[in-house]
Amino acid sequence: MFFVLQLFLSSCLLFVVVSVLIWFIRIRPRKPQVDALWNSDCEHLTTTSIDGSKITFRNVRDFFWRTTRDRDEAWADEVVVDVDELKDIWFIVDHFHSIHGMAHTYLTFEFNDGTCLSFSFEARRRAKQRYHPWDGLWRNYELYLLVGFERDLTGLRTNARGNKDYMFRAITPPGKDKEMLRRLAMKTNQLAENPEWYHSFLTTCNTSIVRMVNRVTPGRVPFLWRNFLPGYTPRAALKLGLVEDWGGLEGTLERARIDLIAQKWDGEGDYSEMLREHLPSSTIQEK
Repeated sequence: MFFVLQLFLSSCLLFVVVSVLIWFIRIRPRKPQVDALWNSDCEHLTTTSIDGSKITFRNVRDFFWRTTRDRDEAWADEVVVDVDELKDIWFIVDHFHSIHGMAHTYLTFEFNDGTCLSFSFEARRRAKQRYHPWDGLWRNYELYLLVGFERDLTGLRTNARGNKDYMFRAITPPGKDKEMLRRLAMKTNQLAENPEWYHSFLTTCNTSIVRMVNRVTPGRVPFLWRNFLPGYTPRAALKLGLVEDWGGLEGTLERARIDLIAQKWDGEGDYSEMLREHLPSSTIQEK
């Protein structure tokens, strides 16, 4: 018995030593890239320029998805928004896996003129490269901040993929909503100039949002295990006052679910307007 235990411990030690060597020799020297042959859905990097209250976004994705394989691909050269016309920030939780904790989160900024721009931190994949969480631990994907229209990013998930999706209206301290938008705009330029690695545990869709929120409002989101399992974030978000309460957890989830509504969209009319017709009005009088 002692010999078996000793053999097991020796094997574990050998595994750790080999893993560390591989990390320092093969993985750590890798450098993130900007120029490569990328998958078409993450082919372009968004960049921005800020002039007073106006922000110009260049290369904004505007795909129309019938299925995940059948789509019309387009990128808007320039989209100009006014931060003073920002109406709401929406927090979206996309359940793409049978394991409840595995989900994708991103933000949508809604403006008074009806423009809805979504910001999604993702793994940038090379042509024909598929995403896998294991690969994401070993510097195989660059961090990508996708900026696109809501009808693209959310429509992909609700209609083309048929996922279960929830959309919550965020609550921000006065003025922090505008600062959040500016921060994300600047982040696009940072990633275009100094690319970073995506990491399946430390630098994900949700941890990147948490990091950004805490830069805008230090300490707003404490360290929670739910940060690493985005499917469980609604409970924490409600408890922390990060999203509007529409009737407790169960009531809020019921009213925030959008996929069943979105799947009625036939491609005609305004996708974003249709979603909001079924979402509660703001419970906050002054923002």
